[in-house]
Amino acid sequence: MMKVTQKGDFKKTEGFFKNVIKRKYTELFHQIGEAGVKALQEATPKKTGKTAESWSYSVEETKNGLAISWSNSNRNDGANVAILIQLGHGTGTGAYVQGVDYINPALKPVFDTFANKVWWEVTRNAYNRR
Repeated sequence: MMKVTQKGDFKKTEGFFKNVIKRKYTELFHQIGEAGVKALQEATPKKTGKTAESWSYSVEETKNGLAISWSNSNRNDGANVAILIQLGHGTGTGAYVQGVDYINPALKPVFDTFANKVWWEVTRNAYNRR
């Protein structure tokens, strides 16, 4: 009779490959983040240009993977000006300024490109593992 035993595991090797894959996707998320900032800057209505110049993005690691978010740092009396433009707002004189949906149309092509790139990366990696 023959007996085979094994000690240890492949945790270090698996961790290495997970980090390589995560790094590749992180770079992709940063590319998309930059594309989103550019699209938002171009689409933002420009009275002074301050709101358009105030877009940024961040990529964060979550327990489920990666998350990307865009934000705008321009504030007026504590209110986010980009959101006021998007949703509309009341004025100090009692008037109402109608919102302009510029964020969603600006980001739609970015999301479409992002979905295509991620799908390509995932399927490419899946086929290369066979």
